[in-house]
Amino acid sequence: MNNTVVLDFDQSTGEFKNALKIELGGWQEKIRFGCSHSQFQQLQTYLEPQLPPHPGTVFMGSGDYHHISLFLIQRLQNYFSSIKPIQVVIFDNHPDNMRYLFGIHCGSWVSYVAQLPFVSHVHVLGITSNDIGLAHSWENRLTPLLKNKLTYWCMDVKIGWAKKFGLQNAFRAFGSPAELVNTFIHTQQSSQQPIYLSIDKDVLAKNVVQTNWDQGRMQLEDLLTVIRALDQRIIGSDITGEVSQWQYQSLLKRILSAMDKQEPIAASTLSAWQTQHHAVNQILLTALTQHQATIA
Repeated sequence: MNNTVVLDFDQSTGEFKNALKIELGGWQEKIRFGCSHSQFQQLQTYLEPQLPPHPGTVFMGSGDYHHISLFLIQRLQNYFSSIKPIQVVIFDNHPDNMRYLFGIHCGSWVSYVAQLPFVSHVHVLGITSNDIGLAHSWENRLTPLLKNKLTYWCMDVKIGWAKKFGLQNAFRAFGSPAELVNTFIHTQQSSQQPIYLSIDKDVLAKNVVQTNWDQGRMQLEDLLTVIRALDQRIIGSDITGEVSQWQYQSLLKRILSAMDKQEPIAASTLSAWQTQHHAVNQILLTALTQHQATIA
């Protein structure tokens, strides 16, 4: 499958051979970082007729657009009703399961995916962010964790608080990426459920790519190992985590973005980082093209 799609919000992704590129620069201010539910629906309505029924890998640009994964997963029920339920596997340094009062944003979308009736489980792999630590525990949406619909696979975070809330089964802690990956693959050996795979490259260590988010410890080979292990079970995928910059007109978004400590990047540095990301994207795309399920 090579139905590669680029949702080109921020001109950060680079060029891919034979890819369908959808220009979305005019949506940046409205959608980036977060948006109202009505704005999200407007984007869905705009995109649906332009997307192929069975996209291969979808590139979305900055991690500020990771909530678009929700739409890509939602539309699967229109085309894969005969093979549900599915699992959703996400590589991310953050849980993306946080409370957000103003609609949906790049850090809240996972809880909506966990509510989809055709999704049996959501796995977030590679979290090292303190978003799941005690200080931020109240910000996590606990319902999908309590209902056994969501599992955090994490490293380097103190998660003792979870046991006090009866959430110990939803938190899997590991000492290394290799240990995490090997355990996850082992748990998947007894399942044949189709999988949607979403990759935010902030899960990768800084020696692999540089982002303007706090980053995890995964190496590229860790991601490739999981992709190979899920051979022919992957029915859709997306990649985000590119580096780009945007000056928000919205005061609220300026404040929220500043709270996330996204530092400005010099133009020469930005270009070098984007080149680095594109090389990683090409490797991931090749692996996903080889191992995604063949769909008629």
